[in-house]
Amino acid sequence: MTAEYAPAVAPETAEAVERALTDFLAEKTNTLVEPGEDLFASGLVSSMFAMQLVVHLEESYDIAIVGSELKLDNFRTVQAMARLVIRLCTGSDKASDS
Repeated sequence: MTAEYAPAVAPETAEAVERALTDFLAEKTNTLVEPGEDLFASGLVSSMFAMQLVVHLEESYDIAIVGSELKLDNFRTVQAMARLVIRLCTGSDKASDS
């Protein structure tokens, strides 16, 4: 893995995370992904690849994704993953179940 996908620092915006994730997914799947596209319904992401996404996000943004944060809805779209990263990086809205 290269550092092209996402910096190992806290992101400034959800858009920056979305860009990094779409780049990562394009590299790994050879498919351009829209930020709102359901990755599981499209067949691009399997449960095994979802675990790779968890590791990628944790390493790229120095976060821990555990417990209730490991729900499928947090990984269904690039937008959902970006919201998760921002929430965990900023420590805001931890009790939210959105």
